[in-house]
Amino acid sequence: MTVTSTASTAPPSGTEPNGSRTRRPRISKRSVPYLLLAPALFFELLVHIVPMLGGLWMSFLRLNQFFLREWMSAPFTGLQNYRFALDFDGAAGVELFQSFAVTIAFAVITVGVSWVMGLAAALFLQRSFPGRTLLRGLFLVPYALPIYTSVMIWKFMLDRSDGMVNATLSDLGLGGERFWLLGNNAFLSLTVTAIWRLWPFAFLALMAGLQSIPTDIYDAAAVDGAGLWQQIRTITVPMLQPVSQVLILVLFLWTFNDFNVPYLLFNQAVPSSANLISIHIYQNSFLTWNFGLGSAMSTLLLLFLLVITAGYLMLTSRRSRNA
Repeated sequence: MTVTSTASTAPPSGTEPNGSRTRRPRISKRSVPYLLLAPALFFELLVHIVPMLGGLWMSFLRLNQFFLREWMSAPFTGLQNYRFALDFDGAAGVELFQSFAVTIAFAVITVGVSWVMGLAAALFLQRSFPGRTLLRGLFLVPYALPIYTSVMIWKFMLDRSDGMVNATLSDLGLGGERFWLLGNNAFLSLTVTAIWRLWPFAFLALMAGLQSIPTDIYDAAAVDGAGLWQQIRTITVPMLQPVSQVLILVLFLWTFNDFNVPYLLFNQAVPSSANLISIHIYQNSFLTWNFGLGSAMSTLLLLFLLVITAGYLMLTSRRSRNA
């Protein structure tokens, strides 16, 4: 006797009851990069592009303390804020030029010294010796510390009455009770603090670049009689050129736009010798409540940095092609 099963067989997964297969939407290979970039582009637009366009629009308005409550009705002034900022016969133009000169000196010194210190430390730790790993970790401590912590450490050290710097100078018989956060000494204090924070980043980048240089080249140069300085000048520096080009540009942009270090070091009473352009724009915007003028100065700073960046990239790319 044969038993016949009457149980219905369920359709396989992914098919309709009538037997037809469902089609799943397929993502083309060309659209994958755009989908992966979409979140980053969205937040870039939200965090940077939209505020930048808003600041550009504000630079054409007379947006001062009289129009803050109804800023949408602030009168349109065209290029008046730019003319006022670039009027070097007036007080605003003179102050902007002085702040720009201070920022140029600060950026050049900070970047140059940070690069030299980073290269020296990377070369020193290139050879294997006991304690090298520990020294590498210690050299990275200033960069790993939060910016508020590192700047406040220097602020306490540079204090006139209780600071360690004056106490050490007094013990060495070099005089004490110096005002490191006032007058012309403020620029030196600002530069030293910025270098202390940035040189570990240069050390980290250059140390990574040194790993790509074959040791056979140094051995061959030593056989030919090349000394340490000749090896650095003819082998290390030229072969680190791609890393150094990017590193110098990044450090320059960081230092030129630096706001945290001078603000934390001097609060709002920044001496004229350490009045970076970022602080100058902040003072014109949030202390005098002239956001139109501050936005115009910010736009001029952006244009300057774009020109410097484009010129630097063109120069370095041309040198790379000619090499």
